[in-house]
Amino acid sequence: MEFKISSMNIYVGNLAYEASESDLETEFSAFGKVSSVKVVRDRDTGRSRGFAFVEMADDNEGKAAIDGMNGKSVSGRNLVVNEAKPREDRRPSGGNFRQRREY
Repeated sequence: MEFKISSMNIYVGNLAYEASESDLETEFSAFGKVSSVKVVRDRDTGRSRGFAFVEMADDNEGKAAIDGMNGKSVSGRNLVVNEAKPREDRRPSGGNFRQRREY
């Protein structure tokens, strides 16, 4: 019998703007293998938006990371860490977006 170990995607909020992917990888690797780190940045300025996503290779390691990192002070800010929710579909944004009516 073969068991598949699934990965866990973790939301990290209240992140210091100067925090980097390598900073987060260092912090989270204390709990297990980090598959990827993505600090979300403003598309116009390139500045961090204050949150990130960390993918852990194993669910159990991910849960341990959430328990160990939630509320932890990093760069003077207490992190908000929890399991990431799936991204919802959003309608297009724009100034005069209106749904086209069929008559």
